[in-house]
Amino acid sequence: MRKIQWTNLPPKLRQHLFDRLETREITVEDLYKLKLWRESEPEAPEGRWYKDFGSFKICGEGMFPKTFLLKGQAAKGKAL
Repeated sequence: MRKIQWTNLPPKLRQHLFDRLETREITVEDLYKLKLWRESEPEAPEGRWYKDFGSFKICGEGMFPKTFLLKGQAAKGKAL
């Protein structure tokens, strides 16, 4: 199975993720949790997916991360 792609993202997608990091006010501690998960090289399921870190969620589709959600926002897809 393919892995979630974290590098060489399309420029608009990359900028969107950076913008969401800023507006969602994700803390350094939360980013460290995301870093550890990224380093585990998670597999990319087909279709929509999300990973809940408690204080935020990252959502994606296929091999691409797509956005960050706040704790209370509903995510669609397969929970990882």
